[in-house]
Amino acid sequence: MCSFSFEVFPPRKDESIKNLGAILDDLGQLSPNFISVTFGAGGSINSQNTLEVASLIQEKYQIPSIVHLPCIHSSKEKISSILQQCKERKLDKILALRGDLCGDLPKSKDFSYASDLIAFIKEQEGFEIYAACYPEKHNEAKNFIEDIHYLKDKVNTGTDKLITQLFYNNEDFYTFKQNCALTGIKVPIYAGIMPITNKRQILKISQLCGAKIPSKFSKILEKYENNTLALEDAGIAYAIDQIVDLITSGVDGIHLYTMNKSKAAIRIYEAVKYLLKEELQA
Repeated sequence: MCSFSFEVFPPRKDESIKNLGAILDDLGQLSPNFISVTFGAGGSINSQNTLEVASLIQEKYQIPSIVHLPCIHSSKEKISSILQQCKERKLDKILALRGDLCGDLPKSKDFSYASDLIAFIKEQEGFEIYAACYPEKHNEAKNFIEDIHYLKDKVNTGTDKLITQLFYNNEDFYTFKQNCALTGIKVPIYAGIMPITNKRQILKISQLCGAKIPSKFSKILEKYENNTLALEDAGIAYAIDQIVDLITSGVDGIHLYTMNKSKAAIRIYEAVKYLLKEELQA
């Protein structure tokens, strides 16, 4: 069975959660297995917005929601408070993250790594814990061996499922999965896919997370960078090609980074929905 899910982010401080309504209406009609809600780099987005959006997804659309929870700038007291609010709202799925360093915020004295947060959440009981992984290794890791070692720590500490960072070369993902298996990592691994809709945006995101741009992908960016609609078509086609190959190869799940744009998500789902249904019947 292949899971199919989406990521959305909550509104900024000067926006209303209502602005997400149309997007969630669209995504809700696709009946995903879950929708994750980001917290914001360095905790820059108020956790209340994240929890409100996650609650809305579960209450209005009856779709399980995952709350992103970074810890690098948080204390045990703050994390405890957020987890208690999650319990009150019946939000029992947490994506435990170290999070991005934000220069003007003090580093946590309680959490240095995601594994520290995972251990803390595990003590609270009642939560299904997700963690991030990196098919092309984390930017800060010295090498793949070190990165897999830290990932194994996260799994051994209490991670139930993994979601990858975005990638554009499926062979990197397959090599990563083989290395995980050799290391004894047996939890489900969901592949993170982000369709191209904007060249500048995707290059920035890829640089931040360390995702390589394959030559085939680069040609798309170069040829259609000044044609928004053509770039969108080509980017969606590329994502569909990735997903078809991943599903056919038995991936545990596809997690689509929507960037709060439902149009591309709908087109991708429509192109692969029968493959997903085939997986459900298998």
